[in-house]
Amino acid sequence: MEDKLVTLAILTYAKAQILKNVLENEGIEAYIHNVNLIQPVISSGVRLRIKESDLPHALQIIESSAWLSEDIVKGKESSSEKNKEKRKVLIPVDFSDYSLKACQFGFSFAHTINSEVVLLHAYFSPIYVPTIPYGTDNFNFQIEREESVKSMIETVHKELNKLSETIKKKVESGEFPNVKYTCILRDGIPEEEILRYAKEHNPQIIIMGTRGRSQKDIDLIGSVTAEVIERSKSFVYAIPEHTALKTFNDIKKVAFVTNFDQRDLIAFDSLINAFKSFHFAVSFVHLSTDNDAWNEIKLAGIKDYFQEQYSQLELHYNVVKEDNILSNLDKYVKEENIDVICITNYKRNIFARLFNPSIARKMIFHADTPILVIK
Repeated sequence: MEDKLVTLAILTYAKAQILKNVLENEGIEAYIHNVNLIQPVISSGVRLRIKESDLPHALQIIESSAWLSEDIVKGKESSSEKNKEKRKVLIPVDFSDYSLKACQFGFSFAHTINSEVVLLHAYFSPIYVPTIPYGTDNFNFQIEREESVKSMIETVHKELNKLSETIKKKVESGEFPNVKYTCILRDGIPEEEILRYAKEHNPQIIIMGTRGRSQKDIDLIGSVTAEVIERSKSFVYAIPEHTALKTFNDIKKVAFVTNFDQRDLIAFDSLINAFKSFHFAVSFVHLSTDNDAWNEIKLAGIKDYFQEQYSQLELHYNVVKEDNILSNLDKYVKEENIDVICITNYKRNIFARLFNPSIARKMIFHADTPILVIK
């Protein structure tokens, strides 16, 4: 059946022409309607229409807010050209048991998509301001501090070599697939170094545990995983302490949390494209504070739309009460046998992050279900 046309945007004629060129450079057919044939240049507003199946890709382009930039308008480099570079799987490690669990997921995923793995450990070495040693005691103290830092760095290298040897043994035994991997050490605050590497190399996914070796139950604000979830532009897969899953092939049912934002359309399309090698059912979940019948109607509409676009998927939908979000969501996960909760995490300002933590940030401290976060 032929795709029907949908209106992507209503723009001035000049901007519509620019966006039309951008979309066509990306392989998306676009049509301009309602043009003032007498004076098209000063037309107050025209409709730019595309095929319904191209909607997620087109929304991703216009949501980037960069489509009016000179480089894109001239068609110097399309997103498909940018994505030709092989993207890696980033696994931040801290030598805890959760690091090995993250490695098992990461190596399996990298093997499936024919990618490489990067093991990143960030350590923080205090920077001491040099002091003038007026006396012998002060001089000895300075040497002791330098020796302490040197000893810490040596310990980090030993731990990394130990982890590398463990991985080699697991590869030889067949527990881990044989994929190329590299180990990287960086000096700095862990979350900042992880985010810096992700910004520099744009990995396909970041896989990490939700508890570190020294993590305390009450240490919510300072969690490395929470900070990476809030600020990373890549997929983040957070593995809780007690999950029974070992690889992405074990995932059979995913709950996709939606609030009916058009960015959810982009996120879902990214999810399906990134994990097209795996097979799982998807349940659309909306968190609601009341019994509004429109919520179910909207969910049914979303389900029908995606069922038409992705006919091979098994799709469902549910409404979860938001009065006690963590408890109700946890109950839903157990009743429906959900393996992974998929959450879209939009960019928020610093005040929102401090005083109104996102659902993703709350969930990593309260759930035993892995969380996949999409930006």
